[in-house]
Amino acid sequence: MPLDLYATIRDQRLAALREEFFPRLPLAAGRPLTLELGCGHGHYLAAYAAAHPEEFCVGLDLLADRIERAGRKAARARLDNLAFVQAEASLFLGALAAYPASVSPPPPPPARLRRVFVLFSDPWPKRRHWKHRVFQPALLDTLAPLAEPGASLHFRTDHPEYFTYARAVAAEHEKWRLAEPGEPGGAWPFEHVSVFEERALAGAPQSFTALRR
Repeated sequence: MPLDLYATIRDQRLAALREEFFPRLPLAAGRPLTLELGCGHGHYLAAYAAAHPEEFCVGLDLLADRIERAGRKAARARLDNLAFVQAEASLFLGALAAYPASVSPPPPPPARLRRVFVLFSDPWPKRRHWKHRVFQPALLDTLAPLAEPGASLHFRTDHPEYFTYARAVAAEHEKWRLAEPGEPGGAWPFEHVSVFEERALAGAPQSFTALRR
């Protein structure tokens, strides 16, 4: 994609977030936000939102078809605590961090992220492609100021090397720490087999939870 076209699309999505989507979030109410990065067709997050009506859930994905299908799931289930957005994680999180200062008059500070899911994201197995992985230090840097103390970050993959890599990233980050077995907040919060997990069950999915310090 030409750089000028990419920049135009990015600017359009950023404007839509600030002007159309963020004003609909329950930011002033202090309602906890739950985020899934790479939500696919929305199977997991739709089930999670139905089971946790007290949380407001947002699913992000880059593919328009996935977001459209996920949105139809939310509409059919009449879930008013669930929204799906076509956006890059870095764009969404950066816009969310800047949102209170980018409008006039500024709204109250946004609700903190209480839970984040990264489920079966592309492992980009070749080392030269690791920079494309969703789970890396830059993501944890961006999430940290948006997450409340004790917020949980849940990672699951069926790629053993990616699991080892991601776990090391979380363990070495100064703002996050790996949850201990049996620790409050460290357990996997919800089980629901998504399409991506069905494909992974032939392997051995591995999970961990990191907590905001």
